[in-house]
Amino acid sequence: MKIEIESTHLGGLVVLKTQVFEDERGFFLEAYRADQFKEAGLPYEFLQDNHSGSVKGVLRGLHFQWSPPMGKLMRVTRGEAFLVAVDIRKGSPTLGKWFGTVASAKDRRQVWAPAGFARGFCVVSDYAEIQYKCTGIYNNKAESGILWNDPEIGIEWPVSIADPILSDKDSKAQTLAEWLNSPESDNFLFNND
Repeated sequence: MKIEIESTHLGGLVVLKTQVFEDERGFFLEAYRADQFKEAGLPYEFLQDNHSGSVKGVLRGLHFQWSPPMGKLMRVTRGEAFLVAVDIRKGSPTLGKWFGTVASAKDRRQVWAPAGFARGFCVVSDYAEIQYKCTGIYNNKAESGILWNDPEIGIEWPVSIADPILSDKDSKAQTLAEWLNSPESDNFLFNND
């Protein structure tokens, strides 16, 4: 079974489609294979798997970690969610730009967002589960977030979320400008190599 790069965005952000075998019993897919990821030029060593379940209207993010830098491979395994990534790398030609796509358990699309991107999602079905593989181990001393509705970024969320369900931490997150003025932001300098 092969992975297919469906589209690329914002300097390293990739949407993947996975080949699926289906019959009367159900389906089978290989969500991740190190050899195929390596062949496609994607990260192939993941150190942590996370699994989250949320009800409609829950918005999580926009989260990132700088030490160790953490990239995430995100997929929806139940329901439907709007997956988002924002480039927060100083000096990047796409700094402050965002990409979002609706992904579902039915379409089985995955989004790879490298380190230097803040990531999040909003649940659009009654309930959704999101799984994400991470290239780093979680470090609460070197992680933060960007405010989900920062007007400088202008994410166009797909549902009416005038009053999304947020954690206290996410509702008080910093703006992109505040992040860029912090000394920690020097951990995400754009490298054109």
